[in-house]
Order: sequence, then structure tokens, then C-alpha cells
Amino acid sequence: MIIEGISPYVFEVGPLAVRWYGLMFAVSILAGFYFMRKHGLKKGFDEDTIFALLLVVIFSLVIGARAVFVFVNWSYFMANPELIIRIDQGGLAFHGGLLGGILGSGIYCRLKNLSWFELADLAVPGIAIGMTLVRIANIFNQEIIGREAELFFFDRQPTQIYGSLIGLTLLLLHNYLARRGESKPGYLFWSFVLGYTLLRALIEETFRENPLVAWGYINDAWGAGFFTTVHLFTPAIIIICLYMLRKIKAQ
Repeated sequence: MIIEGISPYVFEVGPLAVRWYGLMFAVSILAGFYFMRKHGLKKGFDEDTIFALLLVVIFSLVIGARAVFVFVNWSYFMANPELIIRIDQGGLAFHGGLLGGILGSGIYCRLKNLSWFELADLAVPGIAIGMTLVRIANIFNQEIIGREAELFFFDRQPTQIYGSLIGLTLLLLHNYLARRGESKPGYLFWSFVLGYTLLRALIEETFRENPLVAWGYINDAWGAGFFTTVHLFTPAIIIICLYMLRKIKAQ
């Protein structure tokens, strides 16, 4: 979705400029902490532990997400190295953030002798809210643009909206499964990752104007194409998720 004249800034006062991307990211972090604290206290985790873990996750998530984004856009950032640290302008890869968050939180939980699976489940609402809000911010940044489509209702596929709806759908699904209270620790997290992986590949990635097309086919009429780099990595992630879910059920 491209909107002419839209500003990436919420407001500008002199040298102070607040961008929609940064605002949505900050709101996501606050929401994540709220839900982790609310449900974590009920499970016996203390507030200091939850807060410390959140800081570790944020740091490792951002590092991982930015590292992967820079890696897959290496030629651009080599020509503009000053932009590598400008995460306020967008450019965080979900799969890199997922990997960074898992590694960072895993190390922390091992050092503190905490249940990583339980805490990972508590992180799902914040992640889903983040996906929902950040994709809206992508509209203001004019990124994650959809492919041009001849037979669609709009000139382009609104991939940012698709991505936001994916986050909202997974949040509602998580809440439904959590209320049932029948799942073992870790099941909610890996179910979320599996759901996101499938929906991202089938919907958002298929209609996204993405230069990272390894090989494949593009339908200009409907603005659909495959295979992107994410498409090619999707089967491996699905296998990992199914393995983890099967392992959790067998416990």
C-alpha cells in the first residue's frame, strides 16, 4: 500500500522527531511487559525476573533482527553504512529477531535456572501485538510494499495490512488456546511460530514486492509471486516447529 504524501513522523518539534515506527515498537514493548508481568506473576515468577528477561529479549531480538536485515541487504548498507544502526527507520527481520530472542532468552534462563518454555509462552501476546502495530507503521515508512496487481481492488496488494491482520489473528488464536489451559509449557509459543510461518509464507510473502526472489514465477494480474528467500526457508522452520510441538506433547 502506497499513500502519497504520508509522513513517517508522528510529530516534529525542532530537533525532536518521533517516528511512527519507533512509537509502535515502544508500545509493543510496553504491551509485552504488561502481559508477561500479569500472567507471569500468576505462575510464580517475580517482577524483577520478568523485567530483566524482557530487557535481554529486546536487546537480543533487535540485534538479531537487524543483523539479518542488514545481511540480506548487504550491498545497500555497504553503500550507506551510517544507516546500519538506524532501526527507527524500519528494517527488522522477524526471523532474525526470533532467532536472536530465542538465543538471548535461552542463555538467560539457563543461567538463572528458569523454565524457558513457560516464559516463551508468556512472550507471545507481546510479539503478536508488535507484529500487528509495526506492520501499520510500515505504511507510514512506505516499506513492505505489495506487488502491483491488475485484477485487484487496488493498484497494489496491501501487504502491510495483511501482515497486521496476521498478527491480530495469531493473538486471538493464542488467547483462545491459553484460556483452554490444556497445553504444556512451550506449546503456545511453538504453535504461534508455526502459525506465523505458514501465514507469512502463504499470504504476506506471496504478495509482497520483494527483491529477494531466488527463482520462480510472478503473476502480474493478481500481484502474486514465489519463491522468495523466506519461502525457501519456510519448510525448515515448519519442520523445527512440528518437532518441538511433538516433543512437548510427548513430555
